[in-house]
Amino acid sequence: MGLVENYELYEILGLHIFGRKMQHELILIDDLLFALVGIEGRYISIKRVHGKADVVSFQVDSSMDLALQEFAKRIFPLCESYLLIDEFVESRSQFKHGLVNHAFAAALRAFLLDYQAMVAQLEHQFRLRRLSIQGLWFYCQPMTGSMQALSTVIRKVSANNYAGSAVLNLLQSQAKAMAGDSAVRSLLEKMTHSASNAYLSILERWIYEGVIDDPYDEFFIAENKSLQKESLTQDYDAKYWRQRYSLKKDIPSFLANIAGTILTTGKYLNVMRECGYNVQVPVSENSKLMTFGSNHQYLECVKAAYEFASGELLSLIKEKYDLIGKLRSIKHYLLLDQGDFLVHFMDIAREELLKKHDEISVEKLQSLLDLALRTTAAAADPCHEDLTCCVERSSVLKGLSRLKDLDIKNVSHGNDLEEPISITGLETFSLSYKIQWPLSIVISRKALTKYQLIFRFLFHCKHVERQLCGAWQMHQGVRALNSHGTAISRSSLLCRSMLRFINSLLHYLTFEVLEPNWHVMHGRLQTAKSIDEVIQHHDFFLDKCLKECLLLLPELIKKVEKLKSLCLQYAAATQWLISLSIDIPKLDEQSDGSVGSGKLKSKNPSQVQKVMTRNSAVTDSILKFEREFNAELQSLRPILSSSSQAEPYLTHLAQWILGAGNDQ
Repeated sequence: MGLVENYELYEILGLHIFGRKMQHELILIDDLLFALVGIEGRYISIKRVHGKADVVSFQVDSSMDLALQEFAKRIFPLCESYLLIDEFVESRSQFKHGLVNHAFAAALRAFLLDYQAMVAQLEHQFRLRRLSIQGLWFYCQPMTGSMQALSTVIRKVSANNYAGSAVLNLLQSQAKAMAGDSAVRSLLEKMTHSASNAYLSILERWIYEGVIDDPYDEFFIAENKSLQKESLTQDYDAKYWRQRYSLKKDIPSFLANIAGTILTTGKYLNVMRECGYNVQVPVSENSKLMTFGSNHQYLECVKAAYEFASGELLSLIKEKYDLIGKLRSIKHYLLLDQGDFLVHFMDIAREELLKKHDEISVEKLQSLLDLALRTTAAAADPCHEDLTCCVERSSVLKGLSRLKDLDIKNVSHGNDLEEPISITGLETFSLSYKIQWPLSIVISRKALTKYQLIFRFLFHCKHVERQLCGAWQMHQGVRALNSHGTAISRSSLLCRSMLRFINSLLHYLTFEVLEPNWHVMHGRLQTAKSIDEVIQHHDFFLDKCLKECLLLLPELIKKVEKLKSLCLQYAAATQWLISLSIDIPKLDEQSDGSVGSGKLKSKNPSQVQKVMTRNSAVTDSILKFEREFNAELQSLRPILSSSSQAEPYLTHLAQWILGAGNDQ
């Protein structure tokens, strides 16, 4: 065979090999176009990993040319991403996975339609024999990054069963992570916006109507329906206001900084709905929350909704329900601002209040209280009918120790405060107040309990004052007798010292603590911008009053209670002391016919001995009361002195009780 024949043979063989390669390339392109939409071909197959339904891989026949195999493997990630996304769309299109997943799946479906349109265009070019394997790779390459980014998100959503806020946060974090690829980042931001529309519709109804329309539990605000508004008058912890609506852990990152404002806005609107007012925030086209972005327009919408809801609720509570008037009425009765009714009540209820606390008839006390209210200046107060009486089971000091939220200093010192063996109604009587919704948000069970603690302390101080006034009147009744230098004179001085103590204490409590603090609170309530500010100012007022009334200082209150106890013991013994002292001059008169001479004749030694014994007993009793009272009073000085540096109000207390400023 010659050279020409050999050349012709080689040429024929080369064309055959080239034609065969071209044929394989065309078949592979056709298979890849099918694979791009998740369909197997003649040389390309789909394999699923056993036990992992969402993990798939594409494989090319090993008989294919190696160069063509490498080209195919470059495009396989795009094919796998499409299949993963398509299956996710099908599974998450069901509402049981939540509105956010449903919206995300809808956005992915729209994206896949664009992707499928691209594949259709490539197939058209292929049918026109205008698409090579290199051209296919060229056109697919820009889409690969976007598809893989979406696949990463989908795998995490599926693996962790994300829904609601978690999906939005994942999309946002992935978008931020793709800062170097503007196309991918733009796609992920678009997906975030689309998925957030359903979430923002829930948010919109909450901040504009105060309603949680969250059928799949995706919203970041939880509602505890077991807590009802009626519990505010019973529950000391006021759980309704704090826990009826609360924030969950999963909060969309773009709402994290205003989550508290969003929660509060809906709570305010909900209160008005509970009051029977169907209040809605005025909504315009600019205030729709159907999208969010870098312009932060949604933040302005939330702020405007909050200001409207806050203003409407504050106006409702202040004007319609007269919060200030109710607080002023409570001040009249529980802080003894107008005490004429109390004086009358203590007179007519004395017999019942002297009984043991478990023997008292609350119904009888209530009827006596109603009588006192109707026959005094309190009858002009329209709120006086809301006043009720109750009898506690323990003293004020024991009641304080059970209040876990109060900042009681030196609690260990408070544990040794002895409860009286048989406490009477005078130690356990208290007033209560009927508070209706929505004022119970501000004047809750906790707030009312604090008012009652202050009232009980003041009430007992008033009782001590009345007893000492009775003793002082007895002394004034025997002033006609020449008692100078006798036991009566000494007793009169002691009675005046005790009255000075209790009057100074009451003056401090009312004019140095309650009245100034009330005026400060009243001023703050007038300028408050929200109901939460009102609650804060009111609670601050009560806590400050409790503290400055010594009720949170066990060491001091123990001393004061001891002094009050001595005053009551002395007042109870006064009649006996004075009657014995009056009997002495009568004995003198019988012996020598002179009254008040102070000298007894020696004719009657037994009577002399009897008079001297009585005089000695009276003097010893008075001296004992005097020593104990002065000792307890002086023991207050170092306590007040050491504590006044940290608590300046104790300086005023020292001036009043210890007499540093009383003689001015």
